Amino acid sequence: MEIKCNQNNAMENITTPQDSASSPKVLNVDLQLCFALYSASLSMTKTYKPLLAKLKLTYPQYLVLLVLWEKDGVTVNSIGERLFSDSGTLTPLLKRLEKLGLIQRQRAIEDERKVIITLTEQGKLLQAQAAEIHPQIACSTGCTLTELKELNSQLILLRTNLINKLVTS
Repeated sequence: MEIKCNQNNAMENITTPQDSASSPKVLNVDLQLCFALYSASLSMTKTYKPLLAKLKLTYPQYLVLLVLWEKDGVTVNSIGERLFSDSGTLTPLLKRLEKLGLIQRQRAIEDERKVIITLTEQGKLLQAQAAEIHPQIACSTGCTLTELKELNSQLILLRTNLINKLVTS
């Protein structure tokens, strides 16, 4: 099978005569990029789960904290943009983090529609413990550091290309 895309990223030639769209070979789940990404994501999340359980965190909570450890005192919308998530998804998660004593939510003085999220002292202290997770995850992958950096770059490029395609469609 040969795939060619024109300047608009529209497919021009999807199949050769022996590989039709109805061919079982083309529709094999293991040949689908979407399934490779989905199953790898599930495996990654399962790998994180016991490590984060020691910190009493879920994976989505950990992602929010990573954003806040990069830059504290940001709006809910900023966190949503960084994590490709909406405020409806983030609000219950942020409330749980607040109940755990890791963050504070406060309305912005200049614009009460904005909610500013800041780390508490406990949230800041958790960063040192969380830093121990990254090397464990890296070792779990069986990849070299160079391979992981390359894979991460390729995935970021893929995500960017897909988002750009959605925006222009």
